[in-house]
Amino acid sequence: MKSNLSLIIFICFSVAVFGQDLEIKGSVFEAATNSPLPGVNVIVKNTNTGVTTDFDGNFTITNRKVGEILVFSFIGFIEQEVTITGTNFLTIQLQEDAQSLDEVVVVGYGTQRKKEVTGAVSVVSAATIENLKPTRVEQALQGQVPGVNITTQSGSPGSGANISIRGISTNGDSRPLILVDGNVIEDLSTINPGDIQSINVLKDATAGIYGVRAANGVILITTKTGRRSMSPKLEFSSYLGFQETTRKIPVLNATEYAIINNEAFAAGGMTPRFTDISKLGSGTNWQDEVFETAPISNYSISLNGGGENSSYSYGANYLTQDGIVGGDKSNFNRFSTRFNYNLDFLKNFKFNFSTIYTDANKNKLSENALGSILFNALNMDPTLTVYDANGEYTLAEGLGNEVINPLAQIENTYDRDETDKISFVAGLNYNFFKNFTVETRYQFNHALVNTEIFSPEAFYGSGKVFNKDRSEFQKIRNTYTDYTWDSFITYENTIAENHNVKALLGMSVFKTTGTFSNFKGFDIPDNSFENASLENVTDVEDLLFEKPRKFDQRLLSYFTRVQYDYKGRILFSGVLRRDGSTRFAPNNRFGYFPSASIGGILIDNGNTVNFLKLRASYGIIGNDRIGDFRYVSLLDGEGVYVFNETRAFGAAASALSNPEIKWEKQKTLDIGVDAKFANNKIDITLDYFKRETEDLLLVPSVSGILGVYAPGASAPTINAGTVENKGIEFSIAYKDKLSENFDFNISYNFTTLNNEVLAVSSNTDFLTGGQFGVGQEPPSRMEVGFPIGYFYGLQTNGVFQNQAEVDAHATQANASPGDLKYLDINGDGAIDSDDRTNLGDPIPDVTMGLNIGFNYKNFDFGAYAYASVGNDIVRNYERQQNQTNRGIQFLNRWTGEGSTNTFHRVTNGANSNSLFSDFYVEDGSYIRIQNVQLGYTFGEKFKEATGIDNVRIYASVNNLYTFTEYRGFDPSSSSGDPIGGGIDFGFYPVPRTYLFGINIKF
Repeated sequence: MKSNLSLIIFICFSVAVFGQDLEIKGSVFEAATNSPLPGVNVIVKNTNTGVTTDFDGNFTITNRKVGEILVFSFIGFIEQEVTITGTNFLTIQLQEDAQSLDEVVVVGYGTQRKKEVTGAVSVVSAATIENLKPTRVEQALQGQVPGVNITTQSGSPGSGANISIRGISTNGDSRPLILVDGNVIEDLSTINPGDIQSINVLKDATAGIYGVRAANGVILITTKTGRRSMSPKLEFSSYLGFQETTRKIPVLNATEYAIINNEAFAAGGMTPRFTDISKLGSGTNWQDEVFETAPISNYSISLNGGGENSSYSYGANYLTQDGIVGGDKSNFNRFSTRFNYNLDFLKNFKFNFSTIYTDANKNKLSENALGSILFNALNMDPTLTVYDANGEYTLAEGLGNEVINPLAQIENTYDRDETDKISFVAGLNYNFFKNFTVETRYQFNHALVNTEIFSPEAFYGSGKVFNKDRSEFQKIRNTYTDYTWDSFITYENTIAENHNVKALLGMSVFKTTGTFSNFKGFDIPDNSFENASLENVTDVEDLLFEKPRKFDQRLLSYFTRVQYDYKGRILFSGVLRRDGSTRFAPNNRFGYFPSASIGGILIDNGNTVNFLKLRASYGIIGNDRIGDFRYVSLLDGEGVYVFNETRAFGAAASALSNPEIKWEKQKTLDIGVDAKFANNKIDITLDYFKRETEDLLLVPSVSGILGVYAPGASAPTINAGTVENKGIEFSIAYKDKLSENFDFNISYNFTTLNNEVLAVSSNTDFLTGGQFGVGQEPPSRMEVGFPIGYFYGLQTNGVFQNQAEVDAHATQANASPGDLKYLDINGDGAIDSDDRTNLGDPIPDVTMGLNIGFNYKNFDFGAYAYASVGNDIVRNYERQQNQTNRGIQFLNRWTGEGSTNTFHRVTNGANSNSLFSDFYVEDGSYIRIQNVQLGYTFGEKFKEATGIDNVRIYASVNNLYTFTEYRGFDPSSSSGDPIGGGIDFGFYPVPRTYLFGINIKF
């Protein structure tokens, strides 16, 4: 009887406890510092009910029941779930998690949880950037984000990179829109990568919320900041290192050169130059003379914190980097400082402000051109010495007009850019009527770019184009200013508990202006750089006489977006934007550009499949990236007039006008899948994309009868082309913690790309570009049915082995046994320009990235690799003059019948072996180990002994090794031109860099 009574009492008590409404109170702290965390979201799981913690990290949530689950979440910390058991007070310790920032995605005028995003968005975290230690932001994207291809313009310090998102879709400016804390930044060299908290890349039509400037995708960069109620946190980081070239192109040494040079002279009916080869030895290796080991160093300091209603962040950075060619003659140094401040004031007002100031200085050498430093190092005669018997630089006689002593060239180069830039964003946010928020932002950029070029009197050899009879000094001063003012109102509400609606309505005004000046003078006193200034010169020339000295371009936009989800499962987003640009005539000035995306979360918190989401997007985005006022004729060309039998120079019409030009339009389709497996250890994303650019803005080939070849004149800009890019993006990541002391992660991604020109309206049905050799037709084309910028030339079919083969072949000018044999493509019996065909293209078919990392106790290791497959490169760094040097492949030249069928003879006589053909086109595919890093973090004992929160030391190697069959310096380099890219004049290679660094957090 007593036991039954106890059971009844227990049951009644349990029913009472589980049935009653509880008031739960608690405090939330940061586990690492035990500091209170304000602003933490405390949500009842699977509902929209919740509260946030106050300034002291405290919270109170009422009307709860035992068994319900509270979810504690805060940006930058691991989400934690706690089941209500009847305890009325909870103490929560949240662990910091850098990866959790990836779960919040910036999507344009707002943020979204990553699981709810319906567009194609990729994120690069601060941890990834920290491991890579890039000197430029672009280096942190290559291999990390599928669909984003980075090609370096040069490996010289401070040089930029070409960024393309999902292919090349236009013949004009194909750069993506880049925003740093909401501010448009054109030049990423002004940004310190160490200041970045995250990078979000918008790759599909959802980028349309940013309008016309987002036609080529959007890169959103968020810098580091503090948080409210955070005690000041000081951090110092630095690295020192050195750089070296990854490759020297094998060329003939002096003895080999003399043998082959004599053979070429003899074959051409000339007297051989060298009578005694035995004493020449190896001679001068000009690449050894040019390349050097160069230092690099970087220093950064930051301070983050916050008060009861505010947060702040300050950072400063200094980088200096010498070049592996020219040393300090190609030095780049950058000082940058930033400040972020956020303030909540009054009841519902929020103010935010961020600013970045950068002072960057870059010394430049001649690169990637006929007669550049490395071009000359490859072609210079190895029998010559650096200095002659008098201690002067040796003259490069007999080597053509462009090849000169590269050491003398470096010595006489004084070319320096200085960029001062300040950017800021100020914003005000006001929340009213519970569901409405109105926000306004003002963004401002101002840059002053000064360039000074001094060219002393110099003689490099007979007939050299670089000879200077008079010293010259040129000063260029350009200013660029722009502002953007955005204002928008947001409505956000939950209807009937399950329907979440967020609507945005706004407008944007953009204006950019610039002014230019360019003067050159002569006869600098003492032929000295120290005396080089416009005040000390004679005969000053205004190089912009009768040319534009300023520009002014403006945009006016209105936009709206509606986002909806049902129970967080059925997702929708729709955008409509109306953009107006001053680059078009009034009747075509405005365009409407809609886009929409949908998604469905099929599985959330499942067992085998933990998460599964399907999504799709489609939209149209406009593009106006052409020159200003192309719809009217401008008097900025050059005219020659005769008055009283005397010639006078003045202005004339320049580019022909076209008042009918209109918006270039990109139609983008994306279908994607996001999935997670094995307790969220495996993360998979798959996307199919198709982007078609219509009404391509381009300058066609037209008849010269229209006067387009006059000085300063050109053909009009027209809408006359269509380009399609389509492909697949795939990424998979796996992370696991195998023990208390060991965890690891691995990720892999690839992108396939098929680029095809669908239409070209031109006088010739194609456009040309690029340069090969001297005086030859452009090697690159844009033509229907082919990739944009494909290579167009003759196709070889071996080597003529005897005179009978020459006689039996189609007529080929100056053909002899040992010469390249070209295919008669059109079958007319003669080899000429009509036999040219597709020889490949510079666009990779597949790009891939592989990232591996692990942590064992206090050690951490990371490695990153990148691959580009299917891109071709034109080898154009061989001058092919009678006395220039050659690559060692000439050791396998044709020397008689049957000796080889792949490499032609050497001769100084007339031949057609130097015509552009597939002989000069190589496979540019490569796999590069981009970064390997090993670090060690001192443990708790060190912290207790020193009071320093964290100290990490590391060693890393960037650009460790490149696997490629390409013969040139670097297969990753390209000019980036849509028509004319992938042509190698001797690219300045990206250096291998060894770094040793330290991070200290106080």
